Amino acid sequence: MTLHLSPERIAIARAAVPLAFRAPLPVRLRRWAFWTLFAGLCAYCFWAFDVTPARLWTGLGRLGKVLSFMFPPHVWTSWADFAPILKGLGETLSMAFLGTVLGAAVAFPLSFLGARNINRLTFLRLGVRRGYDIIRAFETLILALIFIRAFGLGPLAGILAIAVSEVGTFAKLFSEAIENNSERPIEGVKAAGGSRLQQIRYGLLPQVNPVILSILLYNFESNVRSGTILGIVGAGGIGFLLSDRISAYRWDEAWSIIFLIIVMVYLIDWLSGGIRRRFIGTWEGTK
Repeated sequence: MTLHLSPERIAIARAAVPLAFRAPLPVRLRRWAFWTLFAGLCAYCFWAFDVTPARLWTGLGRLGKVLSFMFPPHVWTSWADFAPILKGLGETLSMAFLGTVLGAAVAFPLSFLGARNINRLTFLRLGVRRGYDIIRAFETLILALIFIRAFGLGPLAGILAIAVSEVGTFAKLFSEAIENNSERPIEGVKAAGGSRLQQIRYGLLPQVNPVILSILLYNFESNVRSGTILGIVGAGGIGFLLSDRISAYRWDEAWSIIFLIIVMVYLIDWLSGGIRRRFIGTWEGTK
């Protein structure tokens, strides 16, 4: 039996016992303190960063002028002018691909050391996990600047920056995927007399492979965008050409390069979506 209270009866009850419809005083004090702190922090940030309506209005006017310089976009009429652009796009794509593959190759075995259901040694597992955190603490752009100093300008520095950064990210995500799986297939392989490696190979990996593939594809898309930024600091790729056009105030060419980057990212997203549907769907169908 469902008890239905009309708005009138609720209003009468609220007037009779108002405290029953309010949160306890300690809860209300915590809420007020939280929102006061939140509002104070926002106000301080606006003041510290000199965010004023006049400055925003002036900046929007300048942004409008910059956007007006981008149209109509530049169209390359000769292969000699367009070839460096294609080479830059290819370098950015190659940097993202090689960096993702190298990072995953190193992170995959390390992820087993950080998984609770694989590595039973608590001190070793926690030490490996803190290593993941240390690697992820370095931004890819910082790593690129370090590798540029060590290996010089060019795509090699970008590849190494992406690879090292992805080691920490992949190892953490892979280890979590390894932990969040069903033990039943593993126990089935064990009951059939399988060794520990066979339990991992035939009981664990078929469960985590779709997750790992999805992580790889998503991070590859993200690394294509990161590769563009790395090129601006001298790590090769289309970002260097984009920075050069912006520095020379050739905004129409800059917009054309940005458009090509958008198209490349869209195509990669479309292809990776097809790969997910094909392979992950196949894996799920075999369960």
